[in-house]
Amino acid sequence: MSDQQSGEAVVRCDGVSKVFQEGPRDVRVLDNVSLSIARGEQLAIVGRSGSGKSTLLQILGGLDKPTEGDVHVCGRSMYALGASERGRLRNEAIGFIYQFHHLLPEFTALENVAMPLLIRKAGKAEASAAAAKVLERVGLGHRLEHKPGELSGGERQRTAIARAMVTEPACVLADEPTGNLDRHTAEDVFTLLRELNRDFGTSLVVVTHDMELAGRMDHTVTIDDGRLVLSGAASASA
Repeated sequence: MSDQQSGEAVVRCDGVSKVFQEGPRDVRVLDNVSLSIARGEQLAIVGRSGSGKSTLLQILGGLDKPTEGDVHVCGRSMYALGASERGRLRNEAIGFIYQFHHLLPEFTALENVAMPLLIRKAGKAEASAAAAKVLERVGLGHRLEHKPGELSGGERQRTAIARAMVTEPACVLADEPTGNLDRHTAEDVFTLLRELNRDFGTSLVVVTHDMELAGRMDHTVTIDDGRLVLSGAASASA
């Protein structure tokens, strides 16, 4: 991706490879991937199942170490940091959304969304107020005290989006965020993600199998056998 929207990439990976061992053989899931994401940019990552898309997303977010290469988030080397510092950078700069919402079932929508702020030691009143504000923004102001089991699939995913956005991260990484939803609900959730991307100025990286949705993002790249292939108005190297 180009950095025309800002002078410096919010997230950048350089020469990232990932090798897993399966018995006696090495399986190269990612092969020398380099990619940069500008502030406010929308990027779709597509490719067939098993191509390395989700692995790349986890490495970009500091959840899985690359075998080779590095990731810089807001100018800081993610994998030069110790585990606690990496976790702090992840909490400050990255929001995550998954295909399955991963909400904590025993907590209300408000408590789930406030959790990332509480983890960074914000006061309970401050965290609750921020959570209520972003839940209102995603259309769930009337569902603050409902637990995940009392919400529809679309409402649970909106809650997960609110949780990702409550810290106002530099970048949101979304792994098949509409993959578990019906077409109409998926369309609503995808539209909401793009609206929040524009309103917050947060970069948005979405792994998806839905080529129609991917085609509406600023840029699209394809992962094929672990290598990056340009598929849209983008500049990246593999």
